[in-house]
Amino acid sequence: MPTVILTGPPVPGSPLQDELRSLGFDVRPAAGPEDTATALAGVPAQERVAVVDSAFVGHPHALRLALTDPRFDACAVTGAFAVQAGARAALDKAAALAPAGTGPYADRLAAAVEAAGTTVQRPELGSLVAAVPDGEAERTEALAAVAAVDDEAVRLRSAVKSRDGFFTTFFISPYSRYIARWCARRGLTPNQVTTASLITALVAAGCAATGERWGYVTAGVLLLVSFVLDCTDGQLARYSLQYSTMGAWLDATFDRAKEYSFYAGLALGAARNGDDVWALALASMILMTCRHVVDFSFNEANHDATANTSPTAALSGRLDSVGWTVWVRRMIILPIGERWAMIAVLTAVTTPRTVFYALLVGCAFGALYTTAGRVLRSVTRKAKRTDRAARALADLADSGVLAWTGYPRPTRRPDRAAPWLALAAALLITGNALTGDFGDPWLIGTAAGYVFFAGAAVAAPLKGPLDWLIPPLFRFAEYVTVLVLAAKADVPGALPAAFGLVAAVAYHHYDTVYRIRGGSGAPPHWLVRTTGGHEGRVLLAVVLATVLARDAFPVALTAMAVFVAIVVLVESIRFWVSSGAPAVHDEGEPA
Repeated sequence: MPTVILTGPPVPGSPLQDELRSLGFDVRPAAGPEDTATALAGVPAQERVAVVDSAFVGHPHALRLALTDPRFDACAVTGAFAVQAGARAALDKAAALAPAGTGPYADRLAAAVEAAGTTVQRPELGSLVAAVPDGEAERTEALAAVAAVDDEAVRLRSAVKSRDGFFTTFFISPYSRYIARWCARRGLTPNQVTTASLITALVAAGCAATGERWGYVTAGVLLLVSFVLDCTDGQLARYSLQYSTMGAWLDATFDRAKEYSFYAGLALGAARNGDDVWALALASMILMTCRHVVDFSFNEANHDATANTSPTAALSGRLDSVGWTVWVRRMIILPIGERWAMIAVLTAVTTPRTVFYALLVGCAFGALYTTAGRVLRSVTRKAKRTDRAARALADLADSGVLAWTGYPRPTRRPDRAAPWLALAAALLITGNALTGDFGDPWLIGTAAGYVFFAGAAVAAPLKGPLDWLIPPLFRFAEYVTVLVLAAKADVPGALPAAFGLVAAVAYHHYDTVYRIRGGSGAPPHWLVRTTGGHEGRVLLAVVLATVLARDAFPVALTAMAVFVAIVVLVESIRFWVSSGAPAVHDEGEPA
């Protein structure tokens, strides 16, 4: 059980001890600094421990934010300071030195720990109160400020993601937050809600696979229910501060698993009615994945860039001041809320082919809009990109054993031609795959050229203004090549096998993104080498298409998909259930 050390003389009538116990803390009194150090020595080093001033006045949720958030080793608000095992040594050292000065003792401890080099998170409280009043008059004023703000209303509002799409903000969150509170009061965890969302989406995909109108209608309804639960799990995590490494993994992967499984369900349902839309399903998955990689790469390239300004960014900032333009720009890129609503409605009232056509047109427009804006920002801003950004882009590139170095050589200067080399590689392999015949041996030479140009593109640090385009270009080249080869094989099972292979590889790429976002780095390079890297998989797929009979090609793609899925999933599960995995939850752009 976590422990709170309550410092200073008790305040008659204060509800503080009851509030701390309601948060799950064992409360131990300490009269002064020496008693605090002694009490700390009695708390096991692996347990969360907090120091709170007994005169603290504030909202329970302010205490909750400071004392229970599992994402941070050290966290503080006025009068309250908590640490986990990672910052415990720094707290013990600060307490032993008994930092002098004025103000609450908890604040002085937090300042000393921060001065020693440990990052102390200070949550934004907004209208919530956290204070240690000096005297009865200030205490009365602080209590009045607490009474003037509804703690529960603030907690509910803060459970909703600060930046979300129009459909989610106005059609889901107004009631899903209350579902999140209902779940919290019954002891349900975000992971349980996330799992329920996945199961609901899989059932929806199964209904779509029936090919019957009742199945399509039921699938559309269940897909919306799944999305409500998808919003609820994050709101539950924020409402109750139940962040976890397992939750980070589920949050990072289940959205895509749900959406792409539904694509497969639609393709199976269409096939029951004699309409083969597997190529459209695979094209939709490729478009969505490449679009997300554009988002991830651009954000990582500019995560810590200096002088991060441009005329395009300034224009965007001015447009943000006009409220309606914000919502319009969020809607036209078809984020997950709008996208799933469109898929659900069209599934219920039209055909799978219509769903995919609408999805491809809408998402292509959104992808072109966002990519064009980011290219303009990149070429007009004067930004110096860091080694961290270059490292992240190199990891996102997913270059394997056939790249020149596997990793860029730090002694080399950035190559301004890098994105053009990647573009040449992508156009070379996809262009020849599109124009050539299935099994044409010349395509092997083209694939070798792809390996050459792709390796050249990542041989130097990726610090150029447009180098963030390299990972999505590689994703496009690999996925489209597999799609074209499967389509040109023109045998049963080829496109479904290609769908499975791209899904397995895409999971690896999403897994890489969320590891980098969590600050733990990309997957181990042995994994990239074992799965061949993007260029190795392209070369292998081309060779298999050349040397195998058409009927054997789907079997080969299936074997590749199974191998990649097993290797990637085993390593991914090992990492995300380990103690070193980050508790990362997506609070940025709607996916």
